[in-house]
Amino acid sequence: MDTLKIMEQLDRIEKMIRAGKTVMSLEEASEYTGISRSYLYKLTAKGEIPFSKPRGKMIYFSKDKLDQWLLSDARKSKSELKSEALDYTFRNRKFV
Repeated sequence: MDTLKIMEQLDRIEKMIRAGKTVMSLEEASEYTGISRSYLYKLTAKGEIPFSKPRGKMIYFSKDKLDQWLLSDARKSKSELKSEALDYTFRNRKFV
């Protein structure tokens, strides 16, 4: 095997191991979310993202809380909105 293939496999293995972690460092959370380290740090400073800072030093993130935060402002698809509108209409129709 050439070096490039070995490095790619090693990278995939590292990502799989990190995906199984429940607590992540700032660096790992940045890689996991795709958010830059500097922006992630700004979000923590503003209190806009859940994090822990034991003993006032390093910043840690819970994978579950990060997932919830990432999905917190979900948008409904057009088909979901249409279905809800139809359900609402049928539930609230008035008989003449």
